[in-house]
Amino acid sequence: MSVKETFTVYPAIDIRGGKCVRLFKGDYNQETVYGEPLEMAQKWEVQGASWLHLVDLDGAKAGHPVNDQVISEVAKAVDIPVQVGGGIRSLAHVEQYLQCGVERVILGTSAIKDPDFVKAALQQYGKHIAIGLDARDGFVAVEGWLQSSEVRVEELALRLVDQGAETFIFTDISKDGTLSGPNTEATADLAQRVGKPVIASGGVSQLEDIRHLAQYVGKGISGAIVGKALYQPVFSLTDAQQVVEEV
Repeated sequence: MSVKETFTVYPAIDIRGGKCVRLFKGDYNQETVYGEPLEMAQKWEVQGASWLHLVDLDGAKAGHPVNDQVISEVAKAVDIPVQVGGGIRSLAHVEQYLQCGVERVILGTSAIKDPDFVKAALQQYGKHIAIGLDARDGFVAVEGWLQSSEVRVEELALRLVDQGAETFIFTDISKDGTLSGPNTEATADLAQRVGKPVIASGGVSQLEDIRHLAQYVGKGISGAIVGKALYQPVFSLTDAQQVVEEV
């Protein structure tokens, strides 16, 4: 199978207060506003995105969906699949998003806080569930990155694979929104350990980062979520797609 069939660039749309924003290292006090989420979603679709990555930042902090109406609007308006994370803590939340056209729901904090819910979600919705593993110094961070747990990332991932998890999203918080380069080695190591596709998130700063990540597609890195580099913009989505095809 070729790289271009398996490695996906996911433009990120982080939503706070109904607006598309970017945070620096997940800090809610260091925010840049980039406009309306729907406009951004349509922009990325026109530029050739094959997936979109949406995050309800308010929801992640509140522990329940907050910007769900905006997200629903986006999911219904675009013709490409959408994955959504942030504050999804019940089967009702999962069902709500899937019914409005979201293809994949991302569960993060609840994997630590409510393992029974995550187990039930994996059993009921299978491939429509992705597990977001947000790491700070190798340990899982929760509650919109505001707290660190005492559980190591690979330990949690292996436990969830046993329960049916098929897709993981790995974020090194120290890299997010910094344009300092992704933690490719940690992402690849996690993919090798769990034997499931892992999407890299955080820190992509140049086309060379995309090229480097795409080279690991055979070792389990299935894509990259890109935010700030597309918004500044350091490079275009078209350029990123071209680099993937060249690998």
